[in-house]
Amino acid sequence: MEHVEGTGHGRDRADRDRAELVAAEDVLLFVNAAVTATGQREFRSGAGEQRLSLAFLHEYVRVNHRPLYAAALALDINDHNAALIVEGLLCAAGEAGPEQRRREGALIAARLAALPPQRVYRLFRALRAAGVNNRRTRAIQREWLAARPDPALDAVKYRGGLRSALRHGHHRAATEELGDFLFRPGARTRYGHPLLEAYRRSRYEKDALYELPFTVAEGVAARRGVDRAEFLERIAPRMTRLERLRTQRAGAVPAGRTDLSVMPLTRLALYVLSLPYAERVERRAELTGALRSAARRAAGPAAGSWGRVAAVLDDSCSSSGSAVKRRRPLAVALGAHFLLEALAGSYRAYWTSGAKDPLLVRPWGATPLGMRVLDALEGSPERLVIVSDGWDNAPPGLAGEVLRIWRTRLDPLRRTAVVHLNPVYDAEGFDVRRLAPGVPTAGIRDAEDLPALVEIARFAEGRTGAAGLRAYLDRRTADFLARHGRREAR
Repeated sequence: MEHVEGTGHGRDRADRDRAELVAAEDVLLFVNAAVTATGQREFRSGAGEQRLSLAFLHEYVRVNHRPLYAAALALDINDHNAALIVEGLLCAAGEAGPEQRRREGALIAARLAALPPQRVYRLFRALRAAGVNNRRTRAIQREWLAARPDPALDAVKYRGGLRSALRHGHHRAATEELGDFLFRPGARTRYGHPLLEAYRRSRYEKDALYELPFTVAEGVAARRGVDRAEFLERIAPRMTRLERLRTQRAGAVPAGRTDLSVMPLTRLALYVLSLPYAERVERRAELTGALRSAARRAAGPAAGSWGRVAAVLDDSCSSSGSAVKRRRPLAVALGAHFLLEALAGSYRAYWTSGAKDPLLVRPWGATPLGMRVLDALEGSPERLVIVSDGWDNAPPGLAGEVLRIWRTRLDPLRRTAVVHLNPVYDAEGFDVRRLAPGVPTAGIRDAEDLPALVEIARFAEGRTGAAGLRAYLDRRTADFLARHGRREAR
């Protein structure tokens, strides 16, 4: 009898372990998708395929692993998926108990505070369209709206979104004047707030345009037929750094007026890749200095601590991305190059095209990943980082075979840590494409997230166990909520 009971206990434990392993694999798959997928067209798949695949994945993980689904809000996922998670949690609030709802509420509030306001207003509209208007949703909306630093700016810049959110949640506007501006625009002949007054005057005073935020003034100027070049020249002092970069290519805003050294790494890489070759060569010192400065900021205290590092970076034709994500995969690879250079003690880069000058890379040719992996492993680095969409086609499958033989026969003790970072979501496989079963793979959208993604990729090897993944998620959640608390206090 004791033997039977022991066998039953052992079977139960094995079943729990198997369930934990499945949960860990599901969460890692979801995190890869939530980092890379944006529901937009990719090089090898359309927007419809992306959205359908992503919707299934969200629903599957939410229904089967809701606590881990919510915990993903504390990770470096993209804004599109963060908004989808919040929407999913609020639309299916009945699936969670009171304690889980409290934890989700804290995560949702923290993530909404980190999202761009236009994304949050779009989320509120989606909740309204779905008929989600319970007390919990109204409280979350009310707290987020109350924390907005300048309600008048939101009323001018996101007028439709703010008006919809106030109506949906039955909230009051911050001031009576703001309420009149949003819902009774003809009730006042003058506003006390200078921004609201400037918007009113912009309907008939040309000079009032240049007192408005750039995105608002741009629309008003187009409706009034204001000359584009004159408008850009006069509105330039009110532009943000990113807005100035977007208009530089039109020639109205001089390039030297933007301080590239304070831009985020991936955004800066995208900007560099948008420049013609001749301009990249002419501004080589400025652009290289800015990229290295951004990489050092992203590396932080870990700079120089990674030992001997080799990188295989994909600049094949598919790194051109798509019309809506132009050169995004190549920009991630370029940013990763400079970040790994900052993190490493010694560093070697191997571009799939054979390029030697990272500043002049362009999407070109096939993807001979296997040959470049062989080149990189020849020096026995301590770390090998591969940044590629995983379509190894010159010849097909060589990279996976090289990595398999390296891991099983030449380096079974894992003296070289290998990780594959993939910037492209594979809609058909519900994950990012992998090179070899024994090589951990993680999705990546921004190069500056590389150190954190290398850490989470190790869970894909299966050596740390599901308990280690849960502990990691708990730690990231606690850190995320602590940062949010400090920000709210400020």
